Amino acid sequence: MECNTVDVQHTAARDNTPSRRGFLALAAAAGAATALGGLPAFTASAAPLRPTASPMLSAADAAKNQLWWAAPGSAKSMIEQGLPIGNGRLGVLASNDPADELLMITDATLWTGGLNDKLQSDGQFPYGRDDFGSLTMLAQLTVALPDHDLGNVNNYRRTLDLAQGLISTSYDISGVTYRRQIFASRPDDAIVLYFSQQGGGSYTGTVSLAGTHGESTTASGAGRYASFGASLANGLKYGAAVTAYSGSGRVRVDGTSIAFSGCRDLTVVVSGGTNYVPDAATKFRDPSLAPERLARTKVLNAAGHSASTLLHTHVADFRAVFGQLDIDLGTSSAAQRELDTLERLRARHRDDIPDPELEAAYLQFGRYLMISGSRGSLPMGLQGPWLDGNDPDWMADYHTDVNLQMNYWMADRAGLSDCFDAFADYCLVQLPDWTEVTQRLFNDSTNRYRNSSGKIAGWTVAISTNPYGGGGWWWHPAGNAWICQSLFEHYEYTQDRAYLKKIYPLLKGAVQFWEARLITTTVTDASGAEREVLIADSDWSPEQGPLDAKGITYAQELVWNLFGNYHTATEALAKDAAYRKTVDGLRARLYLPVVSPKTGWLEEWMSPDNLGETTHRHLSPLIGLFPGDRIRPDGSTPKDILDGATALLTARGMNSFGWANAWRSLCWARLKNAEKAYQLVVNNLKPSVNGSNGSAMNLFDIYEVETGRGIFQIEANFGTPAAIVEMLVYSRPGHIELLPALPAAWAASGSVSGVGVRGGFVADLSWKNGKVTRATLKSVGGRETTVVAGGASRKVSLKPGESVTLRGIG
Repeated sequence: MECNTVDVQHTAARDNTPSRRGFLALAAAAGAATALGGLPAFTASAAPLRPTASPMLSAADAAKNQLWWAAPGSAKSMIEQGLPIGNGRLGVLASNDPADELLMITDATLWTGGLNDKLQSDGQFPYGRDDFGSLTMLAQLTVALPDHDLGNVNNYRRTLDLAQGLISTSYDISGVTYRRQIFASRPDDAIVLYFSQQGGGSYTGTVSLAGTHGESTTASGAGRYASFGASLANGLKYGAAVTAYSGSGRVRVDGTSIAFSGCRDLTVVVSGGTNYVPDAATKFRDPSLAPERLARTKVLNAAGHSASTLLHTHVADFRAVFGQLDIDLGTSSAAQRELDTLERLRARHRDDIPDPELEAAYLQFGRYLMISGSRGSLPMGLQGPWLDGNDPDWMADYHTDVNLQMNYWMADRAGLSDCFDAFADYCLVQLPDWTEVTQRLFNDSTNRYRNSSGKIAGWTVAISTNPYGGGGWWWHPAGNAWICQSLFEHYEYTQDRAYLKKIYPLLKGAVQFWEARLITTTVTDASGAEREVLIADSDWSPEQGPLDAKGITYAQELVWNLFGNYHTATEALAKDAAYRKTVDGLRARLYLPVVSPKTGWLEEWMSPDNLGETTHRHLSPLIGLFPGDRIRPDGSTPKDILDGATALLTARGMNSFGWANAWRSLCWARLKNAEKAYQLVVNNLKPSVNGSNGSAMNLFDIYEVETGRGIFQIEANFGTPAAIVEMLVYSRPGHIELLPALPAAWAASGSVSGVGVRGGFVADLSWKNGKVTRATLKSVGGRETTVVAGGASRKVSLKPGESVTLRGIG
């Protein structure tokens, strides 16, 4: 392996990354709630910095990250046809209908329900929209253009520019080309619509803002705005406002809407939010905040600038994050490029011909959604901040038995480490209530999962959680360990000790919970010898099999991993050495799963029998393969365990729900089976038809809950890109493998830059004919690792900020 080193002393590997800590300093005046996640609530913010030069990409540079459609979205099917934008808190689905532009607007903090800290007689938490609560929509915005009926339109096209966070629509009517742009600006905390034309046309119509809970919209002629404000039954206040302005024509308030006529251009600005704050001590409310008034202030402040200035400010902010990763999986054919996105999905499925540019764009679409939905607010639940009604399935909540975790598997891998903050901050904010409710209710006599020892310590969660510290459905004892695995893995990528210190209470509280929960049993090994081991008390292997099995593989693997991560954390932080030894002793006694002599599979329960559904969607017994990595195909894992895991994964099948396919793909990538990992990616790209599993017109993943009815669940949109990255780069602290599972479809040539690497590095690499031709490793906190490619390996030592380039290492 030839190695050429280029040192960049004291230079951050991600020079263009906006500094979250710097942003916090600017926002400090917003109050104590900003101490965690920037501006997680709808609060006053500092005036944004305006770029001095245009940050817009050229058409050629933007084209590789653009998706386009030849038809608008239907107002009756927005979740499948509306195009998503978002500023990290506000999420929008846009129809792009020429005559009736419809925006469905969701605020990530607009939740019904509350703490929900009572158990039912069956030991479950209540799980309804009033008690547990649900994410709901904030508003609908309509821009009506009566003269722009679709029947009069030619050359219609709408585009989603992933790199710039921008929806563009164009069409012709009677020789005039009409254009509109829609974006959700984080710096201005507003959604902007800009209508323009070329050829002497003009716009006449109305702008209407409506709530979705029966609110009354009022308007001000003097202020040229319309707004509404109200409170939910739980006391959460919310509001929204809209204004419009033009350099020509007339704009005026007409009743409760805004009318415009003869406008050659029109800018519409809408904003809104709630008085939610991430603070359990205040019951997650800021009573002094008036969301309707604040919304009016924000839209009027933004309206003091031109649409071009607002757009450039937004693009500068968005591109700084999106540009941290670039990917090239090969060249698609000219015929494929001529198709719009929906037709490309259909052709990919029908013809079974690789479309590498579409596959790369799918990864970038996932990154686009994360930037749009996970910055400075709550994390993304089952649907992110994109709803088309107030009755989302499973309340659009935070499921802790894979869905919440899968949403963030991609973040560090795909150059979006800052987007992980929303997840970590959510857990820190909820910890006081999670701890109190656990210690008060977990050992309740109605809870089938209570600790048989009678002891209780630390914290855990229910299967469903909400942003008020509340739980829904069953208790989920191992949920704390899985949450901690995700939190600790973020540290492995960043090597940020300040972050590790911040999450340490979560890690220690989970460890203490398991110290109190583990029970002793006797097992007999293959030789007939008996030994005492520690196993998890009664639990449910999500979401199948017996409800009260002990020692389930899912819990054993997660607790083994939790205890190991706790050991590393205490050493890194130089604290709790004595307790570390106690926990090390517990870990050494943990039972670890074996292979069933009946099925040949890694056991899911402490039984040789398969007690559940063979092709079940969850891969709970394989959590040690991914996201854990105790099970590895590198010779460190006993062959029978590796073979048993492979056999179980094979039995689970290759055709499931989108998120389940993504998890399967990640497991096959870990096993270095490139073609199976790739096929599962392709399976998720098939078009959804009448609610079947697959990708909707707008690329949202559809989950078939019953024949003819599908719903949107977002985790496949993140899990599948994570699988694509995992196929190109595998890492664990101290070890990096390049192209571990490169499929034939991408082997000819390609490149990727900005891949996060566990151990504190960022990797760029290119390849040709399946072999690495060049790789650069940058340190963002890591110091030593081993790079493996093409059977060769090289130890690398770097200081933070330095980089090394390796050539000819395929």
